[in-house]
Formats: sequence, structure tokens, C-alpha cells
Amino acid sequence: MLQRLVHLLPPRVRAFLRRIPILVRIYRWLRQGKLTRERYVFVALAVLTMVVGLAATDSSGWAPSGALVLTVLGGGLLLKVRTLLALLGVVLVMVVYNAWDDRSAVGPGMIATLVITTVLAVTLARTRQQLGVQGLRGDSMLLELRDRLRRQGQMPELPEGWDSQVVMLQAGGSSFGGDFVVSTCDGDTLEVALVDVSGKGTDAGTRALMLSGAFGGLLGSIQSDRFLPACNAYLQRQRWDEGFVTAVHLVIDLATGEYRVASAGHPPAVQFDAGSGTWQVSSAKGVVLGVVPDLRSEPEQGLLRPGDALLLYTDGLVETPGRDLDAGIDRLLGEAERLVPEGFRVGAKELVERMHAARDDDCALVLIWRT
Repeated sequence: MLQRLVHLLPPRVRAFLRRIPILVRIYRWLRQGKLTRERYVFVALAVLTMVVGLAATDSSGWAPSGALVLTVLGGGLLLKVRTLLALLGVVLVMVVYNAWDDRSAVGPGMIATLVITTVLAVTLARTRQQLGVQGLRGDSMLLELRDRLRRQGQMPELPEGWDSQVVMLQAGGSSFGGDFVVSTCDGDTLEVALVDVSGKGTDAGTRALMLSGAFGGLLGSIQSDRFLPACNAYLQRQRWDEGFVTAVHLVIDLATGEYRVASAGHPPAVQFDAGSGTWQVSSAKGVVLGVVPDLRSEPEQGLLRPGDALLLYTDGLVETPGRDLDAGIDRLLGEAERLVPEGFRVGAKELVERMHAARDDDCALVLIWRT
């Protein structure tokens, strides 16, 4: 394409351009390999830098020298480190030219702004180059991962007579957190796993993103009683030095209402008995995942009748520094009493917001009930 554009020029113009060494070098550089998007961006930013630099010497002042900051910032977002350094060289030439033409146009404030912007631009370019992504693709990848995690946390469609609600809140309003839900339903059986990765916010989000895919693949693919041991074996192979992982696994027979809940260091599940109007704490318990090679847990079996409900949650909902966990569970049961008259679907989110008020930790709640 570049050669075609050059051949369109009149012969005299081409002969004149060949006498300018810098234009010849730029032409040869652009012809090396294929013209990439980065080279187009570099040329555009370099031309823009020269236009701004030359226009800054005009007495009309419609393009101040400080506008060079925009080209530096654009280079940091779109160029690799080596190409960015070349662009910074062009910027430096234009700054020196402006200072030579009019010293008052380049003051200490502008120099300081350019230096700070240059440091930020080089840092951005170096980070993107280490990730191996171009432009703003890294941010797009994070957004896609966040959306996938949210979609994976949605409960599957349940048959008539069953309903569910999932509420998740991340610490500090972050888009990523250490709590996630994976679930599957074949029409006859519902399997749900609520997992809590130690840490909070973005620090735990990267591990949660990886584990959600692994645990989601295991769920429904192996026998339900082997799910937590398989997750434990997976974590053992990772050999993570930081943090731990807790999980609760629930299996419900949607035809009979019989369920089995197993815990791996997770806060106990809570069942609502519509017959007595009370909430009962599950006795299922076990060791946190990834700590010991041979995971042992004590599952609990029960039955959900029409009107009954089962509540799964993470410790961020009930844990308060300096207070016993049982006190937080007692408070949760007290707040859960309001769910019955309000309705489980309407009151679930309000319950989480009341319990999570002024807390700096991720939290999640899964509520499944039989209508």
C-alpha cells in the first residue's frame, strides 16, 4: 500500500523527496516487514507532535506547547516501550525547538508535567508489553473475565416449584472478589458450590477467576461426593503459599427435596423449616481446601419440603473482627426472620446489605427455596 501511494506521486516530487535523508529513512523503516497498527499509530502521533510543536510557535496560540502531553499519554496507551522512546525523542526535539523560539512558552510547570506524564506513559507501556497485549486490550480482557465470572455465578433455571437467589458484594466496590458461585442443573438434580478464596477485592480476584473455571468444570462432571476431594487435589497441585480456600457443596434432588451438604472449612449452611418457622444450623463440617492431601468432611443430609429454604453464605457476611463467629451467625438468623414475611426473593438483597454494612470484606449469599 505504501509503495502504491508513493508511485502515485509525480516523478519530480518523488525525486525531490529522495533528496531528504530523514524522509528516506522513514520510508525504509516503514517498508520493513508488514505495516503494523503500531507503526501507523507512531506515525500519526509523531506527525501530531510536530504539528503541535510548530503551531505552538505561532503567535495565535491555538496550540500551546502543553498539548504535547496528550501525545505522550497517547503513546503510553498505544505503543510499545521501544516505539514510545522514539516518540519521546520527537517530543523532546519539539520542546527544545519551542524553547529556542520562545523561552516563555516552555516553563518549569510544563517541563514537570511532561516528565511526570513520561514516567506514567513508560510504566503503562512496560506493563502492557509484559502482558503481551496491544493498546487497551488488557482492560478489555479484564472486563471479559469479570463478565464471565458474573455469568458463571448465575443460578441455572430451576423447574416449577423451586426458586433461588444469589447476592454478591465485593469489598470496596471492586468488580473482582474472592467469593464466587458455580452451579449446574440437569432438571432432576441441582448442584451448587459456594467458594471463598482468602483475601478480598482484587487481591483474591485473580485466584478466584482461575478457580471458578476449574471448579465449574468439576461440578457435575464427577460424582457429587468426590467434588470437594477433587477440588482439594487441584489446590494441592497449585502449591500456593498465600491464603486458603473454603467451600460448601450442596446437592438437591429436585423431585423429592432431599439434599446433601458438605463443607470444607466453610461457615455452616442454614435451613428454614416452614413447619416450625425456625432456622436450623447445619452440622456439616470439614477441613479447608488445599491444606491436607486427604480431605475429610462430615456431610449432612436433609429434606426440603414446600415452604422450606436453604441458605449458604461466606464468612464476610457474619465475621466481625474481635467477635466470635457464632455471634455473627446468631445475628444472621435474627435478620433472616424478616425474609419469611417479606419473601425470599425480595428480602435476600436487603439481608446482605444490612449484614454487610460497614464491613471491608467480600461476601456472598445463595438462597434456595421450595415454593
